[in-house]
Amino acid sequence: MRRHHAADLPPLVGGDILKATNDKLGKFDKGGGRCSRLCSLLILAATVSMLARHCYDFGVAGSSATGTVARVEHGLSSSRYRTRKINPIARGKSPFSDPFISPPRDAGHTNSGKALPDPLAASVPVDTGSSVTGPDGGGEQRGEHAFARALAAANDRGDLCGDRYIYVQELPPRFNTDLLRDCGTLSPWTDKCKHTANGGFGPQLSGSQGGVLQETGWYDSDEHMLDVIFHDRIKRYECLTNDSSLAAAIFVPFYAGLDVARHLWGHNASSRDALALDMVRLVTARPEWRVMGGRDHFFVAGRTTWDFRRLGDGVTGWGSSLLRLPAVRNMTALVLEASPWNLNDDAIPYPTSFHPATDEGIFFWQDRVRGLKRQWLFSFAGAARPEDARSIASHLVEQCAASAACSLMECRKGPSNRCDSPAGVMKLFQSSTFCLQPQGDTYTRRSVFEALLAGCIPVFFHPGTAFVQYTWHLPKNHAEYSVYISEEDVRRNVSVEERLRRIQPDDVERMRGAAVGLIPAMIYSDTSSKLESTVNDAFDVAVEAVTRKVTKIRKRIVEGIPENEKLEMYSWKYPLLGEGQKVEDSHEWDPLFASN
Repeated sequence: MRRHHAADLPPLVGGDILKATNDKLGKFDKGGGRCSRLCSLLILAATVSMLARHCYDFGVAGSSATGTVARVEHGLSSSRYRTRKINPIARGKSPFSDPFISPPRDAGHTNSGKALPDPLAASVPVDTGSSVTGPDGGGEQRGEHAFARALAAANDRGDLCGDRYIYVQELPPRFNTDLLRDCGTLSPWTDKCKHTANGGFGPQLSGSQGGVLQETGWYDSDEHMLDVIFHDRIKRYECLTNDSSLAAAIFVPFYAGLDVARHLWGHNASSRDALALDMVRLVTARPEWRVMGGRDHFFVAGRTTWDFRRLGDGVTGWGSSLLRLPAVRNMTALVLEASPWNLNDDAIPYPTSFHPATDEGIFFWQDRVRGLKRQWLFSFAGAARPEDARSIASHLVEQCAASAACSLMECRKGPSNRCDSPAGVMKLFQSSTFCLQPQGDTYTRRSVFEALLAGCIPVFFHPGTAFVQYTWHLPKNHAEYSVYISEEDVRRNVSVEERLRRIQPDDVERMRGAAVGLIPAMIYSDTSSKLESTVNDAFDVAVEAVTRKVTKIRKRIVEGIPENEKLEMYSWKYPLLGEGQKVEDSHEWDPLFASN
């Protein structure tokens, strides 16, 4: 699919804006007569207004954000909305997407002087009026719902961005970029500062690392920099809009993962919740929130869901309470691992170390791993977990170590950990036909995506590791690209090697082809210099899924169809349902998700 890009009508700059101002002044001076005092005041006001608007759009107001931001200029015409063009904004300018709205004051009150909403309140204000307010503050009747213009844009086949517009909710920098300046606080043990470079990709790796990697596109990426990576991509998203009434979804640039990481160890619950509560106060006070009560808002929390779902009495326990806040339960959180028993989070792929800048880079890599000769039947990169009775990792280490067909890379904590080397992990997986992927510290592990990137067929032992997690990015039929062996079989000493040898060569080639075909949707591309793309990466897939989800909710509201009351305890099962199936119907994985 060809993606919509550059502007035909650039914004007024330099001499253009001066000429436009002089044209306006000329209208007041026709006939050679002198203006009255009132006329002069009107001219002065118009001039100041245009200069202020120009300064705001080009960052004179100041900002700490960096990155090239694409923006769509909008306005209302007398008949419908005007033709929308996509215009670039210079790097280092204002991060706020709406020039008609001043950046929020970082205080406990809104600009109107009213107290901000209580983030713990159960009720969520929703705007049910029929008036739709345009960016100029004027209201036009566009239907009985405040999101009617967004639905109209989604149905406009002549607008390539019609159903893809994203509005970025403005937040003070302490919710995002300030966290990068204070990167020394992100981990008590390791230096995370280097990983914030290059839009969250980290330092670029030089050379091919002994022929294992491509010459370009590889970085020393940290899996917990997804907040930064996603925000940097949003800034370059081709369908940004500064008119929230046209938006298919609203992005909140809160670095939730980096925020909680600062307080997971050695801090109390109040510290872990403080910035999240402030974010909720600010966002729920905005007029955009009232349109759908937050159901059109989304944000990224680049850790597993368990770091944001503190249980117990709310004071003790692990993590923050972000995803348990009443308002946030209406939003969509994009996390590295979602909860099988909650509906307000969706899992998207862990960042790997491969971030190609061109489509050709992706295709070349796919061709390369597709044709590799693989000397090992299977491999395992991990560590035994004798202290965890539920883990099968120790069984897999034993089986791999005892097999002449398996290559084992034992991971150990510390600077000498070979599993932290992108080239080392890629070399292992590129030489293996199958890669074992048991649960890690939680259900999921980054290694899944590294294996797919290497063209290695993943072997799963629990459906929570991938099948019920990455439903936007992976095929519903997991047998297309992977092998499943139950954990119980491993505990009963079923031979993994024997199971894998039973798979016919033709089926192996089919699965490898499917795995390699998934690579584009598993990676976060470098779009800093990309002009056009025919490939949807992990970011594109996630954004499209969010906008599709919001549009579906809006259409049901317009059609008067009651929203289905989904049972949170079955949230893992909904994406697996076939035609005519119900969540109450029995499923082979029910015992694995019977309780949380």
